[in-house]
Amino acid sequence: MALLSTPVTVRVPATSANLGPGFDALGLALSLHDEVEARVTGHGVTVEVIGEGAGELPGDETHLVVRAMRRVFDELGERPAGLALRCNNRIPQARGMGSSSAAIVAGVVLARALVSDGAERLDEQGLLRIAAELEGHPDNVAPCLLGGVTIAWTEDAGAAAVRVDPAAPVRPFVFVPESRGLTEVARAALPATVPHADAALNAGRAALLVHAITVDPSHLFAATEDRLHQGYRAPSMPGSADLVASLRAEGVAAVISGAGPSVLALTGDNWTPSAVPGWRVLPLDVDLVGALVGVDLVWGTLEHADRDPVAAG
Repeated sequence: MALLSTPVTVRVPATSANLGPGFDALGLALSLHDEVEARVTGHGVTVEVIGEGAGELPGDETHLVVRAMRRVFDELGERPAGLALRCNNRIPQARGMGSSSAAIVAGVVLARALVSDGAERLDEQGLLRIAAELEGHPDNVAPCLLGGVTIAWTEDAGAAAVRVDPAAPVRPFVFVPESRGLTEVARAALPATVPHADAALNAGRAALLVHAITVDPSHLFAATEDRLHQGYRAPSMPGSADLVASLRAEGVAAVISGAGPSVLALTGDNWTPSAVPGWRVLPLDVDLVGALVGVDLVWGTLEHADRDPVAAG
């Protein structure tokens, strides 16, 4: 096995998970990206971060991208003497937009790409399995790898996912607050059991959501109703809960993005959001590509990279 001597760069999208009723299962990729360049060095680990998280994220081997890379290197039986990373982050940290999943996906894809026969020794399902193990659940890592809208689940062999394309009129807007949130705190708010009627409602809405988002967006409002997680988490993010309620009162299919506190609105082409004090509004598209990886790319030109296929369920 040989390690590449040239840098490898990956571009990974932000994601939004759950989409209302699809708790820990549904997700979509967003047209907002982090770029990470990695190269093998003779010793040590250095991480340069610009953009989101600069001055806050670690600059050594404890960085999440590095930890994900090492997990793949261990899988392949290889450990470089040193690594140098440059991270150009645009995904807001701890806002429910998949920043940790993007770091994990960047790491697993980069590590495989740096091993000359990595793609032959670790297939696409293997990438998804490792990424989901590191993240704890597959709902964000799947769309980050695959792009589009994904349905993810876990089997005895690990995580699996399928990808579908959204209908053309579907456009996401993300409302990002100044405050941050932690997935651990959001999960701690969930009860051990829920009423059978609530579980049944969510099952029906999640099934309808797949149809609404891929075929008939006129059903998006009904399809994004949730009774499994958002209500229980509302006390810890009252501003987010109020914004969701306000948007839904206008007939907008709004939900908490992932574990919050950002809010996702799934809309048609003609909807324009009003300004909300204390919130950034990001008009985005669904990223249909997912993780892009290239070798010897000029920094910042990943739009022209060929795709290295990743993660199929």
